[in-house]
Amino acid sequence: MSADIPVYELYAIRYATREASRSSHFMGGDAHDGPMPMDYFIWVAIHEQNTIVIDLGFTDESAKKRNRSFICDPIQSLRLLNIDPEKITDAILTHLHYDHAGNLDGLPSANFHIQEPEMHFVSGRHMKYKYFSSGYEVKDITRAISLNFEGRLVFHNGESEIKPGIRVIPVPGHSPGQQAVLVHTQRGWVVIASDAAHYYENLQRYRPYPAAVHIDKVLESFDKLMFLGKDIEHIIPGHDPIVMQIYPSAKEGLEGKIVRLDMQPSQMPQRVKK
Repeated sequence: MSADIPVYELYAIRYATREASRSSHFMGGDAHDGPMPMDYFIWVAIHEQNTIVIDLGFTDESAKKRNRSFICDPIQSLRLLNIDPEKITDAILTHLHYDHAGNLDGLPSANFHIQEPEMHFVSGRHMKYKYFSSGYEVKDITRAISLNFEGRLVFHNGESEIKPGIRVIPVPGHSPGQQAVLVHTQRGWVVIASDAAHYYENLQRYRPYPAAVHIDKVLESFDKLMFLGKDIEHIIPGHDPIVMQIYPSAKEGLEGKIVRLDMQPSQMPQRVKK
């Protein structure tokens, strides 16, 4: 670990969940179907000089619309970590699906970092197809467009350093502008995969999640995630309930809601052959 790179605390905030089956999480279904719940997270990296929010979650309104179990307001939950949302100056949007970009007004002082191909896609011709558009909320996209007019969207085209110790890396496939976030922590670089890998098992088995724009790029992004993380213990998937089981609680009373990702996990699923 380089001594001149800031070391961040890194947290996952679980704000919603839903019941689901294994067959819904793997392209082509799953021969061993059974329950496989889905959790919803935002992430936050904290250093004495910078606090970076990664993704924004969805609202209670969207939860009711899409039949999700809303646990807590993801933005207000930042206050449980002594973070004032109104003072956040930088946030990263891994992509613009409804469960990652639903609270753009919750950080009124923030600039939002996004890969430019994502904005091209969500404002382009493909949104006439429900297969693509169903993953987005129109009001979130129009708000993102208005933020661009306000000068608060920061576009990236490829790898970029957001702050020392915080990097974004394109991992397209799930969406054209999907990006992962590398965070420098006390246990080395941790990769927030977001929806480049919904579950550990998507990555372990090289079985893509069904929602994808380009399957070939999903698989190539699996390769990139493994290269960046070096091992699966340094990769954090976007929706896997296992995250809440293997990482320690941020503090007493936050069990099942906020965990620390900058600390070693207690156990990990074993990686299988491709």
